[in-house]
Amino acid sequence: MGLILSLETATTNCSVALSRDGDILKVIEDMGKNYSHAERLHIYVTRLLEETGCSHADLDAVAISRGPGSYTGLRIGVSTAKGFCFAQNIPLIAIDTLTSLAMQAQGHNPDFIVPMLDARRMEVYSAVYDGNVDQVREIRAEILNEGSFAEYLEQGNVVFIGNGAAKFREICDHKNAVFMVEALPSAREMVAFAEAKYKKSDIEDVAYFEPFYLKDFIAGR
Repeated sequence: MGLILSLETATTNCSVALSRDGDILKVIEDMGKNYSHAERLHIYVTRLLEETGCSHADLDAVAISRGPGSYTGLRIGVSTAKGFCFAQNIPLIAIDTLTSLAMQAQGHNPDFIVPMLDARRMEVYSAVYDGNVDQVREIRAEILNEGSFAEYLEQGNVVFIGNGAAKFREICDHKNAVFMVEALPSAREMVAFAEAKYKKSDIEDVAYFEPFYLKDFIAGR
């Protein structure tokens, strides 16, 4: 039986989930607009374990959202996950942040899904997936303009999801565009990916794993 703790800290959503054999036991998260990971992440994990009757010693693995996203948020999440893994001698699993975010758009029957996370000014971190959440374009840091994603919009319905999608909604009026601007990555969508990787022993080197920043850190962000 695999008891997995999932941590999502790539955006302002401080989100934790506990799952057993792929079934979610409980999710605790804060969908606020401010970063609270340093203050709340450990509190949420402690509460999560207490309310499910589990302990750190019961964990079989820890899954972390690997990025891209907030530099500080990712650092806090990864350092916390590593601490749990070192302390309990359990494996670390890394989940692509944009892939798990894309899962939230499936209910709209999209032809394509474009998860977007806010970067700077008109820049976003994005990727493109088909309706089955299979990746069809690599992750990029890109500056948006009126013609962005035109090749996908001409082929069918495209769901733009994430806090970066609000930027694109301001400049895109295509009839095939659907926007989910309030959605943020959540540990809830990490669970299925974490379970699949756990079963395949698709794990990271705890000592050397680093978040996927995509871009170099810029002071003041």
